[in-house]
Amino acid sequence: MSAATQQHGHAPYYFIPSPSRFPVMAATGLFFVILGAGQWVNGADWGKWSLAFGLLFWAFTMQGWFRQAIAESEGGLYGDRIDVSYRWSMSWFIFSEVMFFGAFFGALFWSRLYSVPVLGSLQNAILWPDFKAVWPSVQAGVTAAPAGTVEAFTTMGPWPIPTINTALLLTSGVTLTLAHHALIAAKRGTTIFWMWITVGLGALFLVLQGYEYYHAYHELNLKLTSGIYGSTFFMLTGFHGFHVFVGMLMLLFITIRIMRGHFTPQRHFGFEGAAWYWHFVDVVWLGLYIIVYWF
Repeated sequence: MSAATQQHGHAPYYFIPSPSRFPVMAATGLFFVILGAGQWVNGADWGKWSLAFGLLFWAFTMQGWFRQAIAESEGGLYGDRIDVSYRWSMSWFIFSEVMFFGAFFGALFWSRLYSVPVLGSLQNAILWPDFKAVWPSVQAGVTAAPAGTVEAFTTMGPWPIPTINTALLLTSGVTLTLAHHALIAAKRGTTIFWMWITVGLGALFLVLQGYEYYHAYHELNLKLTSGIYGSTFFMLTGFHGFHVFVGMLMLLFITIRIMRGHFTPQRHFGFEGAAWYWHFVDVVWLGLYIIVYWF
């Protein structure tokens, strides 16, 4: 929410935007993203171009859509009922993200506590006599893949990069909270300072995770194809990294809006919604750090 609604006080009872082309455009961009990603991981070289086009088209669509929403907000069209709608919408969106990560955590637990023990039971001893039901499965031909389809790899430990990234995200949660309190206190300069610190911490997290992936592929031989351990590791940490990237972009745009004077101490749900999302990302990482890297 913006300062305009608070200042002008002429917001409609409930603002209904005119028909928009942006939803169709966003769906089109995501279609090419999913199509390209699916084809690329299955060996089709043209998939990467479809993925790149989809991402660029989607980003172009989002900036236009967000620009329109910001203009509506700054134009004083969003009243209290729109504020409530945004709060419920963001709450349900974060709930859907909880279910999203819950599915991947569930896959990890199911694999460790059920699938692997069942494959190592006496019932399957004839089919896989050399299989040992241990986690993580690291020895090719013995525990990871009796058929020799998975190369030997080394698991990823919690030190040093995952632990450093944990400290970065926890610190970013603190700096974001400091920025929120500064905004409520009408200290715009202090708010901007802490917001840039938060954005920088998020960017540093992504840089370190990129290095971690490089280390995993080239030194540990840990890949997405490294059995159930590799697939769950990269799916969980990779999707979380994507969410960090999205959250960092949210905070970046919010910071720019604060610099332009778009929020007041009384009405600033744009800031709060991005903060909710960032704190959710922090909590998910704590679960990842404990379960994936330590257990």
